[in-house]
Amino acid sequence: MKWLDTAKAYKEKDPSVKSLWEVIFLNQGFHALGYYRIAHGFYNLKLYFIAKFISQVGRFFTGIEIHPGAQIGKRFVIDHGSGVVIGETTLIKDDVMIFHNVTLGAVKINHEKRHPTIENNVLIGANSSVLGPITVGEGAKVGAHALVLKDVPEGAVVYGHVGKIKSN
Repeated sequence: MKWLDTAKAYKEKDPSVKSLWEVIFLNQGFHALGYYRIAHGFYNLKLYFIAKFISQVGRFFTGIEIHPGAQIGKRFVIDHGSGVVIGETTLIKDDVMIFHNVTLGAVKINHEKRHPTIENNVLIGANSSVLGPITVGEGAKVGAHALVLKDVPEGAVVYGHVGKIKSN
């Protein structure tokens, strides 16, 4: 069950969480993912209006905006969550964790891939923006308040405004 694996990931990654029940009933990031999964199903059926409607209901209740066209892998964790925006062509792979006020957005308006790809095991800090059709490599960390406009290599640490890549 994908939702149970996600709940367990929340408990594992957030030391303030005391039980799975707390995640399931009280965590806005977990709830936003539930709305997203339902909306994404309708999006895949090309029922775009219904998908977007469900997405907006989820945004109203959680403060987290996930476009139903985004592709999100397993055990994705949104900690705190308020102000998170995830664009339509975003691809998020497995075991990714992001914090509040993160934007995974576009820099151009077109009908091609315009949002980032986030590889496995990436951590994105609070108030960060990852913009454009770029890739954040596996195991990378994006520091709080970073503005990322270029590809990030695997395992790199990105910090600053505009983000600089720190060598390992």
